Amino acid sequence: MALALLRRLRSRGASERADLSLPLPAGAGAVGCEVLDPLGQPMGGADVTVSAADAHQVMARGTTDPYGYFLAVLPAGRYSLMIMAEGLTPHRETVDLLDGVMLPTQRVQLDPARPLDLPVPGSWLFDPPHTAIRFIAKHVGMGHVHGRFERFEGGIQVARTMTESRLQVRIDASSITTGNRTRDNHLRSADFLDVERYPYIDFVSSRFAYRAGAKWVVQGSLSMHGVSRSVSLDTTYLGSVNGGYGEELRCAARARAELHREDYTLNWRSMLARGIAVVGPTVQLELDVQAMYRTHDTPTPPE
Repeated sequence: MALALLRRLRSRGASERADLSLPLPAGAGAVGCEVLDPLGQPMGGADVTVSAADAHQVMARGTTDPYGYFLAVLPAGRYSLMIMAEGLTPHRETVDLLDGVMLPTQRVQLDPARPLDLPVPGSWLFDPPHTAIRFIAKHVGMGHVHGRFERFEGGIQVARTMTESRLQVRIDASSITTGNRTRDNHLRSADFLDVERYPYIDFVSSRFAYRAGAKWVVQGSLSMHGVSRSVSLDTTYLGSVNGGYGEELRCAARARAELHREDYTLNWRSMLARGIAVVGPTVQLELDVQAMYRTHDTPTPPE
């Protein structure tokens, strides 16, 4: 049982905070925290995850309330408590919950995170075996369709000023797969992607815009089905490291964007007429990218 809101209890005229007291279910204990930002102010919206220490199973997950509080009531046992917020160093600790005991509310102040080193200037090539381009779309009438593109290539030209860097991605439209052969064939047909006339989906960036912490927005143009539209990729930079196939330098990032099917004149009417329910009006595009720094001895990724 997780409570998203833990309110501060104060006696009239008192200046010190008081811990909350509440009845607990049999066999359960409670853990609470008050999260502060680097300036010592209450921090709402921090992500809190409580996991069983032995099985690593997530038992409670939520965000702090506007006053920076979070409370979870769980079966007695040992747990790992993780607190995270954008641009701040995560806080992790182990707590032991006892039957019928509510632990004193702990005050946790998060510190600024050390910025990740940006990729060094130069050419970076996608590593396809460690890169994925996926999409999620609403299935007409029920659930969601999850799919991916299996063939693509791309790279990043990192400039000395990161905002002037350039990203290019080319996707083989015919490599679309959703795990259903009939649906995939129709997605490739003239009714939808029309891969015979438009074999590629291309993205070319125009600007890298810094947000905060590890967050960037990559702005650019996505060309699909003969139409180009402006798209913004909400991107999280994951850092760089040596290793993979050898000691090559590689970097990683995650990116997301929402596409509107009608922006690209993709029409499903004829497919619906044949009883084939495909996708809804919006598609969530997700990219998990690893790129290798290009040198004379950059390894060739395996097929």
